[in-house]
Amino acid sequence: MLRLAGARLLDDRDYPAVRAALAADPVGSCMVSARVEAAGLDPWRLGGELWAADSRPVRAGRLQGLCFSGPNLIPLRGNAPALRSFADRALRRQRTCSSLVGPAEQVLGLWDELEDEWGPAREVRGDQPLMALDAMPLVAADPLVRAVRPDELERYLPAAVAMFIEEVGVDPRSGDGGASYRARVTELIGAGRAFARFEHGEVVFKAEIGAMSATVGQIQGVWVHPDRRGDGLGTAGTAAVVHRLVRGLGRTASLYVNAFNTPALAAYRKIGFKQVGQYATVLF
Repeated sequence: MLRLAGARLLDDRDYPAVRAALAADPVGSCMVSARVEAAGLDPWRLGGELWAADSRPVRAGRLQGLCFSGPNLIPLRGNAPALRSFADRALRRQRTCSSLVGPAEQVLGLWDELEDEWGPAREVRGDQPLMALDAMPLVAADPLVRAVRPDELERYLPAAVAMFIEEVGVDPRSGDGGASYRARVTELIGAGRAFARFEHGEVVFKAEIGAMSATVGQIQGVWVHPDRRGDGLGTAGTAAVVHRLVRGLGRTASLYVNAFNTPALAAYRKIGFKQVGQYATVLF
């Protein structure tokens, strides 16, 4: 079977075409847009590579495929031949990404190309509604949810670890003793993008603004203490983070959630989120 030569590494000549591609779907591309806006296309500053299926720089017009390769592999657009070219390039090296994530059609299509070499996956989450809200929440925001202060790291970190284990299924402290995860949480707190409600010194609700582009902020890590679930803390707390994004930061609030998580879906819809796309995640 004839295979494509592989995807092309993008460089500064491709920046206008990349920005146009990302702007065409600002919610779906938020994770990549945030990196490109901050770092450009240089792989060292970007923390990964951007690939295209086109054989040469696109002076004008539309990129036929676009994929970010870094801590996660994020295919944003591309037909079957484009996804095959991304797979060809990915398979030239040892896998280092922890997941494939992004628009479901591209993620699942790329996984079809990679599974024989990279499988089996630890889990495939093929139906994750991508949701957005660009107006104020429809429910009252919890006034006790606030940005976490740097001196509260030690109180916040156990809740962040508990959320990660519950959501992803692995302990983020494994491997390096939690140093890299701690550094990431510290970074989010320092940027004012980690939020919590504390009761008697303990976190009972938490959420973060993970990726944030010029127009969109992606909410992640929503968690309620097991003893307080069913009290409405998740809905009111998430509404507080939406309020911060929309009113305070002038961004559209976005998030994605597993379709089987019906309580979370109901809460987000109550807040006012609407589905704007479908994501999928392949976890390793």
